[in-house]
Amino acid sequence: MRGATSQCVLLGSLACGLWLALLLAYLLRNLGTEQLAGEDPGTVWLLGDRRPAPHPAAWLPAPQERFGRPREEEELDEERLEMSPGNKRILYVPSDLNDEALTFGFNVTKSRVLGDEREVSDTRNEMCRKKRYPYHLPMASVVICFHNEELHALLRTVSSVIARTPAHLLEEIILVDDYSDLNDLKEELGHRLEKFWREVKFIRNKRREGLIRSRMIGASSASGDVLVFLDSHCEVNQVWLEPLLDAIAKDPQMVVCPLIDVIDSVTLQLRPSPLVRGAFNWHLQFQWDHVFSYEIEGPEGPTTLIRSPAMAGGIFAINRRYFSDIGQYDRGMDLWGGENVELSLRVWMCGGRLYVVPCSRVGHIAKQPVQYKQALLQAMDRNTVRLVHVWLDGHKEQFFRRRPDLKSIAYGNVTERFELRRQLGCRSFQWYLDTVYPELESLMLS
Repeated sequence: MRGATSQCVLLGSLACGLWLALLLAYLLRNLGTEQLAGEDPGTVWLLGDRRPAPHPAAWLPAPQERFGRPREEEELDEERLEMSPGNKRILYVPSDLNDEALTFGFNVTKSRVLGDEREVSDTRNEMCRKKRYPYHLPMASVVICFHNEELHALLRTVSSVIARTPAHLLEEIILVDDYSDLNDLKEELGHRLEKFWREVKFIRNKRREGLIRSRMIGASSASGDVLVFLDSHCEVNQVWLEPLLDAIAKDPQMVVCPLIDVIDSVTLQLRPSPLVRGAFNWHLQFQWDHVFSYEIEGPEGPTTLIRSPAMAGGIFAINRRYFSDIGQYDRGMDLWGGENVELSLRVWMCGGRLYVVPCSRVGHIAKQPVQYKQALLQAMDRNTVRLVHVWLDGHKEQFFRRRPDLKSIAYGNVTERFELRRQLGCRSFQWYLDTVYPELESLMLS
């Protein structure tokens, strides 16, 4: 009896030891997993096959180079980490939406969940919220051009303008469909816009015209005093239009841009932009630049208008008559690209002024880069070469030294643009460097 009891005790001890060993191994494995999980992976957007996509853009679109000087990788990583709201955010997009995410450049699933309209936080500076504007201001025609835009992003753009714009200042919204072929943008879009029939004028191009010519088509149908151009994936903020109209009412030759807040491409959350101005490098690529501190030291503080060498081009306001007088866009340009720098140079060199209005805020989806089609790449190069030959005078070699591959490409007839420059009595590009953007001249040898 005692022998049987001893055997039972021994077997029980062995079983307990085995279970204890297994438990210890399990705990050690979990400890290692928890340590790995404790590391901050940042923001990761995983598609249906669960392969990580590149880290989403920081709050502000920025090039890898800042005026010819490489940005330190450590600073770039710190900026991305600081500006990413929250940690360990992982979004799973179903596999059947992979193509949509790549096509539109942002989280289509989240956009559909948000729907056609939503509230956004007021990102204006506290001093801006105290400013008051005249009741009687010029009326605005808001021009929104699109080609195969995601339906809900487009409708949020339209609904935000209607919801946050005083009716007595909104002449119309002109939607220009640049020959979209998505089913959502046909009958369904027309049905969704029925509730806005009083405010919206809808134009469908009969062939693909590109952004540049589509904007001119929209402008030709406008009847407002001021043209306000918006991208088709924006959401305007509180009291966004009045500061722009007030500036143009005081100076009809002033072209004004709002501060562009970033709508995250993954979460579609709105993140406020700091004070910035527009600029470009010798590749004629647009980039953001910080504002000099002395520019906001006056009594207006952070509400003062910021002189800007260039504009991003997607979102700005201009007096309709002045837009026509100054030559609108270069009709010889195709599709998209370069028109923002060309118009910026033309405004400054031909007697106008270009400013950022900090008290006007417009959110804009910071789309992830997508693979451009060859036709668009060719158009961007051709457009840029056109502006180089018309506006850079003796400094055009600074561009071709960096892009020798474009020196011999065909860029069309620019006689009409040279004649426009003569008629407008425009200044030289050297004047622009000396007076508006001296920082660019210091980079000639970079």
